[in-house]
Amino acid sequence: MSKRGFASKNSQDAETGVEKRRKTTSDNVRTHSADIPEQRENDEYTVGWICAIEPEYLAAHLCLDETHRSPTCRPSPNDTNTYVLGKISDHNVVIACLPDGSYGTSSAANVATNMLRSFPNVRIGLMVGIGGGAPTLDRDIRLGDIVVSSPGEGKGGVFQHDFGKTIQKQDFQETGFLNRPPTTLLTAVMKLRVEYRRERGNFEKAIDRVLDREEEELQEELGRPDASTDTLYRSNFVHPAGSKTRCVETCGIDPTNLVSRPERSRPRSPVVHYGLIASGNQLMKDALHRDELAEKWKVLCFEMEAAGLMNDFPCLVIRGICDYSDSHKNKVWQGYAALAAAVYAKDLLRQIHPDHVKAEEKIAGIIRVMEDIKQDTGELRCMQHDEANKVILDWLTPTDYGPQQSDYLGKRQPGTGQWLLESREYQAWLKSSKQTLFCPGIPGAGKTILTSIVINDLHKRCQDGVCIGVAYLYCSFRRRDEQKADNLLASLLKQLSQERPSLPHSVKALYDQHKSKRTRPSFDEISRTLQSVVAKYPRVFFIIDALDECQTSNDCRTRFLTEIFKVQAKSEANIFATSRSIPEITEIFEGSILREIRASEDDVRRYLNSHISRLPSFVSCNEGLQEEIEASIVQSVQGMFLLAQLHLDSLIGKRSPKAIRTALAKLPTGSEAYDHAYQSAMERIKGQSSDQRKLAQEVLTWITSAKRPLKTSELQHALAVEVGKSKLDEENLSQIEDMVSVCAGLVTVDDESDIIRLVHYTTQEYFERTQTQWFPAAETDITKICVTYLSFSVFETGFCRTDAEFEERLGSNPLYDYAAHNWGKHARKVQKCDQGVIDFLQDVKKVEASSQAIMAVKRSWPSKYSQDVPKKVTGLHLAAYFGVHGAASSLLKPWQDMDLDDSYGRTPLSWAARNGHKAVVQLLLDQGANIETKDRDGWTPLLHAVKSEHETVVKLLLEEKADIETEDESENMIGRT
Repeated sequence: MSKRGFASKNSQDAETGVEKRRKTTSDNVRTHSADIPEQRENDEYTVGWICAIEPEYLAAHLCLDETHRSPTCRPSPNDTNTYVLGKISDHNVVIACLPDGSYGTSSAANVATNMLRSFPNVRIGLMVGIGGGAPTLDRDIRLGDIVVSSPGEGKGGVFQHDFGKTIQKQDFQETGFLNRPPTTLLTAVMKLRVEYRRERGNFEKAIDRVLDREEEELQEELGRPDASTDTLYRSNFVHPAGSKTRCVETCGIDPTNLVSRPERSRPRSPVVHYGLIASGNQLMKDALHRDELAEKWKVLCFEMEAAGLMNDFPCLVIRGICDYSDSHKNKVWQGYAALAAAVYAKDLLRQIHPDHVKAEEKIAGIIRVMEDIKQDTGELRCMQHDEANKVILDWLTPTDYGPQQSDYLGKRQPGTGQWLLESREYQAWLKSSKQTLFCPGIPGAGKTILTSIVINDLHKRCQDGVCIGVAYLYCSFRRRDEQKADNLLASLLKQLSQERPSLPHSVKALYDQHKSKRTRPSFDEISRTLQSVVAKYPRVFFIIDALDECQTSNDCRTRFLTEIFKVQAKSEANIFATSRSIPEITEIFEGSILREIRASEDDVRRYLNSHISRLPSFVSCNEGLQEEIEASIVQSVQGMFLLAQLHLDSLIGKRSPKAIRTALAKLPTGSEAYDHAYQSAMERIKGQSSDQRKLAQEVLTWITSAKRPLKTSELQHALAVEVGKSKLDEENLSQIEDMVSVCAGLVTVDDESDIIRLVHYTTQEYFERTQTQWFPAAETDITKICVTYLSFSVFETGFCRTDAEFEERLGSNPLYDYAAHNWGKHARKVQKCDQGVIDFLQDVKKVEASSQAIMAVKRSWPSKYSQDVPKKVTGLHLAAYFGVHGAASSLLKPWQDMDLDDSYGRTPLSWAARNGHKAVVQLLLDQGANIETKDRDGWTPLLHAVKSEHETVVKLLLEEKADIETEDESENMIGRT
């Protein structure tokens, strides 16, 4: 019994018709042990062999020296391929075939993608089968010959003939020259080429050896047809359309229609040709076009699959010629041509040492879908670094979590976090697809640092040769306004897109769709595009930290998680998430792999040993005291890593061993430990000199009350502002190191992002609970500083006329962006409107300058972005925009025009309705504002409120008899709600 047999993806050892027809002569008889096919691991297969149709698949099967059983690891659940596994020479080979009836580059790419998911160690590929010849006067290509893709003249060996461009008044220009095969295969081609030239009959004998082992039925099916059936018609002689009879009967053998060719010296021995193979999505049946391409590009053969592979499945294309790429097609030569190509591939593998294959890079994970494959990667490989792509990616979202990842990982103490990476739960999550690992933990347990460790671990795995997609989010209470559901999805899409060798077509298409209208993509559009990009990766990992800090308004968190789980259901994606143990979040992850995060004692000890040198010098020379400090802190933290840092900081100012031991005895534990630690830190701040205490108070006031994270330069300028002054005194700037040091360990600077922040979310929560104690006038003080900054004389010039001038303004005045965007948010919380606010709002030029800083968004559309904003904005517009009731009331005069519009046609009422400020809307209506004014797009205040989903404002406007039938240019917004 033969050792060859089919091994399917469903691990069923089915007896096939091939086995039934196999000869049973004595030389095919095996011992009982040999009758049992070997079973190997998936990663032992290093050669991938792809076929398109059944004759090619059969021929490949017959060329195996032995066949293996299905591998120990089942193929990926989404893998629809059927495989034959076996051995040729010293190589383990996996053979796959396109689904029945599927042809073309896209189908081939799908087969290769599935193969590489299930057999990730495949390093070289062969595309073996039949093709149509392109004979010329210089190239005597005949049926049964072989064409091997061979690079030359800067071309990669395969040419996509239906990929190009049309230029007015010029011919169609093909541009799709694809990647060259790997060097190992090209070297083997040269060795075999020499062998065939020295021993001309070797190829013919190799084919006969394969056929001799088979039954007569297979010999007849795969044997060489009679030479009389090899007929080459002239290019202008076309087979009659609709004819169902054989070509020889329909077209005949009239010599005037035939190309005369001399008989070969070895008529039964196939000739091997080396050169360019043209691949496309349509069968080549036009002899005139065939000749044109053959002449222009020296094409030797036409086929339909290779272009789907070459750029991402480094392979050699081997084609047995079964017709002449014209209208006179038939299947007489298909069997023999398929067998000849398979035998050549087998001989080729004999030339390659297994070590040379192992030296090639793994191909797993670099398959792209067809829209990427159709591009000339030699030209596009660096596109992600191109400015045009950066514009598109930043248009998706300007948020970049890379600096945060670097900052958090940089704070990792070497060796910490290994317990999670080595845990049974993490390993199970890592090894299987569609898995979710949820890691809840108490505040300060170290969830964020551990998240950065997980991300780093995944990135390392990609560097090891397995190309995986990793996209991550660090949710933050400070970024809630920008971390809405669509922005979170867009961040994941941006990260996965920028990791591709070229920008995914679906992302470019999404940008192009909105570019002309200058609109933003919808939530559903972002989700669909994300799914298409996820499909480009063999595996994708979504990492989400601090879900408890994700905003819950408008169901943001629930909506986002629901969509991510939908993406996971349609792909192989894995999800890793951390959060505090909040019931509504825990419920969402019910059924997921669960691993609680608590600071391990070993990790705490590593941290303390590394940082104990920060304590007074008398500690460093007292090992016993060091051991006491370590033991006491380890015992007190109870799984809260942050407490170790806070407790160690609390000892820095101690002046004797006794003082340290006294402090250790009082270390707080349990749920109130953080409040005690922060209270202690504030007491230490109060014990500093008056200047240090004042600086710490101002730093903490700003960081705690700011509406978004602050850059160090922004905070430096904020603290340097002297209320009432018309410019900034540079000599009043504080040093960053001083700003951090006076805050008793409560403040840190992220080096990569240059963000100065509180050490933890629990610190923010503590100050929010105790704000009236520590920062009772925070909103008032920050409002005054912001409007003072906006009122500096440097802004008297008003609106900047160019992007360069505008960017220079922002760069030279670091606090300007924050002050312009947020002064009103702080002022809205102040009971009494400061006169400085009124003075600023009555300064036309400074209001214009401020409005430009608010409205100009570079990420949307790069060209003249600073000019594409509303002009003629007044102080009343800004007061309405921010909902500052006191300021709006002060600006309203009897002679005031309530309906004065800006250059976009928006009135103060429109801005107040758009941004949901009910009290200001009511104020303006009470003063006689027109409820039906329309802006340049035909939008009324009601339509703005509806679009922005401000229900209370919508209700108020309807109560005031706003016209519900009002429509904009394109749709009835009321009808959508």
